[in-house]
Amino acid sequence: MTKVNGQLMSKEAFLKDAPYSKEPYEGIIVSADTRNDQYKIGIQLSENQVLLVDKVEDGAIQERLIHWIPRVNEIQTQYNVNNDLQNYADQ
Repeated sequence: MTKVNGQLMSKEAFLKDAPYSKEPYEGIIVSADTRNDQYKIGIQLSENQVLLVDKVEDGAIQERLIHWIPRVNEIQTQYNVNNDLQNYADQ
């Protein structure tokens, strides 16, 4: 298992100037980079930290998400993310 390299950044920086952002899958964030006509794909490592793993054009976003979604847990483990399931605790 090769460690995924990407750009570590704050969630605020990842979403900066993005008129559109979405979390299509737990742990993945997609934001529009209208300056470069691309979408940025990031893996959320904590509440305020994101690993930018990919930049793609509009026509390739679905294909790249299919590539990254199965790797979310692996990447979070590589970066020592504690997958706290408190959001799913019984109330």
